[in-house]
Amino acid sequence: MADETFADQHFVQFVVQQIVDNPDDVVVERQVDEMGVLITLKVNKDDMGKIIGKDGQTAKAIRVLLRIIGSKNNARVNLKIVEPEEA
Repeated sequence: MADETFADQHFVQFVVQQIVDNPDDVVVERQVDEMGVLITLKVNKDDMGKIIGKDGQTAKAIRVLLRIIGSKNNARVNLKIVEPEEA
């Protein structure tokens, strides 16, 4: 199924939109290379604390779940959270 290919991207999009205050600002991009799959996450600067969580626990939990999704599809999945640029 073609939809399973992007399950990791859809997962991140869904979970992050439930956590943040500005779900319309969530941007999730997916890149595949020889190292595996790289999911890049961009959120509103006001939501960065919610995504990272206390001591990075929220980000770590999302990464653990992404690895499980990746292992089901025999892919190495990494999450990169991009710092918003100051205007």
